[in-house]
Amino acid sequence: MDGLVRESENESSTLGPSASSLPLPDPFRHPMDFIQPWNFHLISALMFLVTALSLSENFTVILVTVKFKQLRQPVNYVIVNLSVADFLVSLIGGTISFLTNMKGYFYMGRWACVLEGFAVTFFGIVALWSLALLAFERYFVICRPLGNMRLRGKHAALGIAFVWVFSFIWTIPPTMGWSSYTTSKIGTTCEPNWYSGDYNDHTFIITFFTTCFILPLLVILVSYGKLMRKLKKVSVTQGRLGSTRKPERQVTRMVIIMILAFLICWSPYAAFSILVTACPSIELDARLAAIPAFFSKTATVYNPIIYVFMNNQFRRCLIQLFRCSDQDIMLSKVNPVSDRVTLTNNKNCGEMPTLAAQITVYDRRSEDEHSSCHSYAQLATSENKVCSV
Repeated sequence: MDGLVRESENESSTLGPSASSLPLPDPFRHPMDFIQPWNFHLISALMFLVTALSLSENFTVILVTVKFKQLRQPVNYVIVNLSVADFLVSLIGGTISFLTNMKGYFYMGRWACVLEGFAVTFFGIVALWSLALLAFERYFVICRPLGNMRLRGKHAALGIAFVWVFSFIWTIPPTMGWSSYTTSKIGTTCEPNWYSGDYNDHTFIITFFTTCFILPLLVILVSYGKLMRKLKKVSVTQGRLGSTRKPERQVTRMVIIMILAFLICWSPYAAFSILVTACPSIELDARLAAIPAFFSKTATVYNPIIYVFMNNQFRRCLIQLFRCSDQDIMLSKVNPVSDRVTLTNNKNCGEMPTLAAQITVYDRRSEDEHSSCHSYAQLATSENKVCSV
């Protein structure tokens, strides 16, 4: 125990005078002297709210998916994976952050600091790359870049496996000597060591920023950009009769919301990490420095709302779960033929599948584009029997 305390004191001393104009106390033994207790209590209350909302929302997503077989389709695997990652971020990171802010310092010790730093970073990057994978899947399903190749369970599973392995590769190095996980300026959360001026830490942060923020952001922008360009092209061609204008506008609005939510949640944290890495001597108020990390944690609340609860199919199953009426149970047992009809005729199925069905009709009329783009309507097969966003 004494060894851990001495190691903690040495670790804290590496923050040095550059972290603040005042010498920093050991964050593993008592609160920061220059921060009033009410600041910690406020952060603790906010973390309790975010954690409670995130756990309840993501648990609901997992529960409904397990309950209803029609939701367990390849196009929904990534959404469930996103909910699992967000749930684990809140369960470990949110709970520890709530408890440490209640005390005002990281009283659990260095082992818990490393655990929280690794868990929050690992599961957070899994969730972040899941968003990128989801964007790519939507592009893949609607604008078939590989011709007649359809999205199957093995493809979705391979994508999810890649996300977890890739995220692990770039979050485990700080536990093995390439950089480290240490307490933040406020002393109640743990994160990668942004503040070190060491070359070894700089190389990790730059590499981590490139692979875990720039790359997934590019995947999201390119995938949704190509998707919107195709929808716009079809809308211009068929929209003279007004048949696609409204769905095209609604899909555009949804894509904009997705991108903005991603940027709002992750850009402050990414910008902060680059700032303190490039200028380790910069003096920032500890409370101000805690804001970007808090914003990134709120993503666990936004993601289920945007990617799941705004999904008409999921909402119907959610309502059915809580109503538990015989009529709703009968509606959940639709056959593939009914699903195919619902995909193109039922407005409850959502605008993107309907618009995608119209894209297929358009592609059949255009020999030049016949092999370039298909639709969600083809998901109504023996393996994909329901409409999904």
